[in-house]
Amino acid sequence: MTTPTLLSIQVGLPAQHGADHISKKSWESGIFKQPIEGRIWLDSINLTGDGQRDLENHGGPFRALLSYSAELYPMWREELGRPDLSYGMFGENFTISGLDETTVCIGDVYAIGQAQVRVSQPRFPCWKLARRCGIKDLAARVEDKMRGGWYQQVLKEGYVEAGDSVQLLERPYPQYSIQFIFALSEKRIDDRKSIAELAAIPALSDGWREMFAERLAE
Repeated sequence: MTTPTLLSIQVGLPAQHGADHISKKSWESGIFKQPIEGRIWLDSINLTGDGQRDLENHGGPFRALLSYSAELYPMWREELGRPDLSYGMFGENFTISGLDETTVCIGDVYAIGQAQVRVSQPRFPCWKLARRCGIKDLAARVEDKMRGGWYQQVLKEGYVEAGDSVQLLERPYPQYSIQFIFALSEKRIDDRKSIAELAAIPALSDGWREMFAERLAE
């Protein structure tokens, strides 16, 4: 079995962007991430040189990193007719081979370079992804396929670099893949036992635990 690998690292700071064919309104976001070479420091909140504009829906300790599967890029290139679609186009910091939403589970702890990170929630695509790529319905397509990527919390700070292996250290909740949790949140699956368990899992970010707690009260 091939060891998952960090193929590419992307960072970017919030910047102002103008009107386009999707909307006549200007907008500000940090979704434009550029690849970097060499070692980069990962602290408890961000990679050096990375940042978020909307801190209500992005960033913070539970969303310090966004990861995306490298294996999904060939599919998207074909579906979107964009053979030049490069790593980072989905706004991710880490593009990783050997992992995806069906194999990554909530609470997974991975060693990457000197750092250790824990999977904290699925990524729910928003309109900024569509404007980033210039494809009006892209967020809807990503949501439909449940292929938005996953956020991670930093447990141990350290240097990381493209080419580092991604080694699984702990898997406390193997029954709860990122894709399963996303499907449960979208009510594509009806499983109140899982909803109750997820509402109490501390590894899951606060907002998602609160969402599942509210679902229990319905």
